[in-house]
Amino acid sequence: MVTTEIAEKIQRLEEKYAAMGQSLSAYLDGLLYADYLTYWDYIQLDVLLNLQHPRTPIPDENIFIIYHQITELYFKLSLQAIEQICHAPVLTVDIFKTQLKRINNYFRNLVHSFEIMVDGMDKEQFLQFRMALLPASGFQSGQFRMIEICSTRLLNLVYEPQREALAAEPLKTVLDNIYWRNGATELSSGKKTLTLRQFELKYMEPFLSLATRYEGFSMQARYQQLSPEEQQEVIPMLKEYDLNINVRWPLMHYKSAVRYLHKKPEDIAATGGTNWQQYLPPKNKRIVFFPELWTTEELDNWGKLAMGE
Repeated sequence: MVTTEIAEKIQRLEEKYAAMGQSLSAYLDGLLYADYLTYWDYIQLDVLLNLQHPRTPIPDENIFIIYHQITELYFKLSLQAIEQICHAPVLTVDIFKTQLKRINNYFRNLVHSFEIMVDGMDKEQFLQFRMALLPASGFQSGQFRMIEICSTRLLNLVYEPQREALAAEPLKTVLDNIYWRNGATELSSGKKTLTLRQFELKYMEPFLSLATRYEGFSMQARYQQLSPEEQQEVIPMLKEYDLNINVRWPLMHYKSAVRYLHKKPEDIAATGGTNWQQYLPPKNKRIVFFPELWTTEELDNWGKLAMGE
């Protein structure tokens, strides 16, 4: 029996497919022959579980690979939420708060789960399989750099002493001086590592396109476009966002590096050759997405407290 409700839906479907020059009958035939959807097909489970390709037979290398894959998926979710804030056709404070809450949840989970990296691998196994990873490095996470670029004025991603001289320069020049390009230089010579050269070759053009697209539409810019009353609603969440990405997340990396690479009389070098002792601590970088939200004292002490409390 065809109810009025079903008849109305059929009419709407006919109109939908007619607008595409297609026949509803053909699509119904397709539904008759299509297999039922399964969980494992929908999330591509077999593909997902076969995306790990260790370079060694050492068991804990799988932990290292899977954790970094999970991290990149969280970054993808964060970028999706950032896009919905920064390029919303009509930005409302509710959209801002909803998406910002999601991003903070993603990074909160990432920070807490990093114990998997800090204490979840056998140190001797790590020091063995890491040598097969050269010159790859977590430094080469393009998505994390994209999150940074989308979050704030590009000039805020340059070390403070350089900002005044670059304030009137085009985006490409500012990007050429972005802080992390100093993080993958050889300790002895100061030259770019292969890790950095590979990364720049793959990502610098996409980064410039992204910076251009987000100029005036970054998280910081969109916050500044809210009314004073709306800004008060999102400030606590933006401060958590700033701490999560610029203090808590790098501190967990530093804690992991100390766990596996600290050794007397001389620390072990990172796989990418990065000067991790200087580069990872947030108190050294002092990168802040929303400097207008923090007091002078808080900025002076940026990252010095273990978890930003």
